[in-house]
Amino acid sequence: MILDGFTERPLGFVGPLDLSWCKFPAAAVEVGQRITAEVTAIDLEQGQAWLSMAATENAELWAFLKSQRVGEMLEGRIASIERFGVFVALDDGPDHPVFPGVGFITMPELSWRRFETASDIVQVGQRVSCEFLQFDTTNGEARLSLRATQPDPFQTFAESTTVGQTPQGQVTKLVPFGAFVQVAKDIEGLVHLQELAWTPVEAPEEVVQVGDKITVVITEIDRERRRLALSRRQASTAIE
Repeated sequence: MILDGFTERPLGFVGPLDLSWCKFPAAAVEVGQRITAEVTAIDLEQGQAWLSMAATENAELWAFLKSQRVGEMLEGRIASIERFGVFVALDDGPDHPVFPGVGFITMPELSWRRFETASDIVQVGQRVSCEFLQFDTTNGEARLSLRATQPDPFQTFAESTTVGQTPQGQVTKLVPFGAFVQVAKDIEGLVHLQELAWTPVEAPEEVVQVGDKITVVITEIDRERRRLALSRRQASTAIE
């Protein structure tokens, strides 16, 4: 796209999700057509501006989203639960012209604990208070976090736990490279395959099964990545 005032080469680019939401992408624009679009990003290396026609067509929505600040709290209700996340209809601001809600919570931002589906955490119609993370200009939505409003159980656990402790836990899941063990409420750690037994094993089910209660040694606490490393084979030595 050639921008007014820059005639040497195309400088503007409108991605497929930034075209008009009122028409199918193929019918949104034609060669030679003049459009009005908002600059959403600048690529200095490529000398290119990323533009959004959707922004100018939905000026009220864009103005609302641009006014939000990271860390602010937004309230609303769960409008739709999808396999990739949850849409939130916010109390303030305009409706989204395409999606069920202006707010969106990705799966990792729903909860600190492990879960299978979003419906394990929230239900359609439920009211929620979420932290604003960012303005997603591609979809014209507010990225939100529900888990940010709750204390992180891993950090609480890490504050009162040290490497070398030998808690008893329950095996919750088997994977090709080891077994996950729950050692406290909402706290799971991984016992790598080589740490399951003193003798070599090819698969975790050779020595443990889901539901087994076993004693493990905490060998590493990674607070930044929220990871807990455990060892079953070292537990026998630690107990002696």
